[in-house]
Amino acid sequence: MFFTNLKVLCINANFAPMNFPSKLVENAVEHLSRLPGIGKRSALRLVLHMLKQDKFAIEQFGDSFIQLVNGINYCSSCYSISDAKLCEICASDKREKSTICVVEDIRVMMAIENTMQFKGVYHVLGGLISPMDGIGPTDLRIEELITKVNASDIKEIILALSTTMEGDTTNYYLFRRLKDSAVKISSIARGIAIGDELEYTDEVTLGTALSSRMPYENSLSK
Repeated sequence: MFFTNLKVLCINANFAPMNFPSKLVENAVEHLSRLPGIGKRSALRLVLHMLKQDKFAIEQFGDSFIQLVNGINYCSSCYSISDAKLCEICASDKREKSTICVVEDIRVMMAIENTMQFKGVYHVLGGLISPMDGIGPTDLRIEELITKVNASDIKEIILALSTTMEGDTTNYYLFRRLKDSAVKISSIARGIAIGDELEYTDEVTLGTALSSRMPYENSLSK
């Protein structure tokens, strides 16, 4: 009974309205609590922590986000986040432009770069096909990939998408769209557990899966 009552008290505490001593604090907490994984109590702790910091440091903190919003670009080739029209990877003459690694978002791209085993370039889809979430092929940068393959001397497309239902659906859709082209279509090896998100996979496992890639059609059920 004691633990049941304690659980109820904790739940009520989490959902009870918060009384703020200042409208400025309340406004800051409201905005921070909109971030993923941050509730109002966590946001309040962050706000109170920032109030203890040097005023100049807080101004720099805020300015960094203003500069981010006003100055960020997206690479015109791979659609990754970039400071210039072309990201450093696409602009480099040391990368193999004929090999494209298709990823869901910038987080997976960064995870693969951290392996230091991939020397090609990327194509960031901007998500995965997910009918349950209302995301279809036209909501992603799939047509841009098809255009790139048809217009450039591309030799290999590596499908490096998460081993989830959404990732597998997107893999298959891309394979169907590209299978009649002359380009080689590969997928990362299944050393990564089914259902895993690539951004959380350690560099050694991800690097091994990438270097041990296989023709995509080999992963299809016969």
